[in-house]
Amino acid sequence: MRVLLLILLASAVAACGGGDEDAALPTSDVAAAEKTVKTCVSASTRLIGSPTTTYAAVVQERAEAFRSPGAGRLAVFGRKNVNGVPTVFALLAERVGADCRADWYRVQLPLKPNGSTGWVRAGAVELAPVTARIEVDLSERLVTLYDAGRRVLSTPAAIGSPQTPTPTGEYYVNQRLVPTDESGPFGPGAVGISAFSEVLTGWTQGGPIAIHGTNRPDLIGRAVSNGCIRVRNDVLRRIFDRALAGTPVTVRS
Repeated sequence: MRVLLLILLASAVAACGGGDEDAALPTSDVAAAEKTVKTCVSASTRLIGSPTTTYAAVVQERAEAFRSPGAGRLAVFGRKNVNGVPTVFALLAERVGADCRADWYRVQLPLKPNGSTGWVRAGAVELAPVTARIEVDLSERLVTLYDAGRRVLSTPAAIGSPQTPTPTGEYYVNQRLVPTDESGPFGPGAVGISAFSEVLTGWTQGGPIAIHGTNRPDLIGRAVSNGCIRVRNDVLRRIFDRALAGTPVTVRS
């Protein structure tokens, strides 16, 4: 798997000396210096991202998710998930202090019920930019991958059967897995998304949904799966290469 390139968004503010030296500064210089100091309303929330770039929040050691900042704990996450890959959330918004630095992030969580969100401390995660996004059209049985706002590919897919439908909603890629046997039912890889089957409640790990390859390409284009989305193996490799953890995934009926 590709190693995520993590980035820290940091800012530095230069400070001047005090006392008589400040008094000696020309009025125009003082005004200009004051304009460089950013201030925000403490505990204000702002959205993050753009139509072409979103952000993944990668857990460093341990992260607690809350219903609201610091209250109503939902879950505790380690650096790696149950499958041994990095724990990643999709970033939605940030809450900032008076210095405009984020102290909490609102994120999508890989939890039931589908579409769960919560708040994690900013210091518990690091951010990584994501330029890809995926759209799954169940009525057309079509998967479309975009990168930097441009369509990269569209491909037919097998989707969930009427008895085990693929859940619709707004999700994100939360893990990417490589099977030990590429000739098996998952093909060369699985792009796991933060969705769970809403009918297969007894399945391992709650019935997670993924976009994956297949050893039955003859079934592509049909509604036959247990909820996962199957594509040809050659196409899966292309999706796997671009859809890093944190990639937004929209599944619509």
